[in-house]
Amino acid sequence: MNLYWKSLDDFLAMGGYGLYVWGSFGLTAFVIAAELWSLRLRRKALASEIEE
Repeated sequence: MNLYWKSLDDFLAMGGYGLYVWGSFGLTAFVIAAELWSLRLRRKALASEIEE
């Protein structure tokens, strides 16, 4: 297996596109977490509505 990066800094920099790459990963993780949180809230609301 060939590694294209010689250090952790090179890996994080991603050939100059690190901000875009890691920003995209971060934003995606945030959106998924927000969606899961929203689903949990809607599920609780629906469960309480059904119980009434």
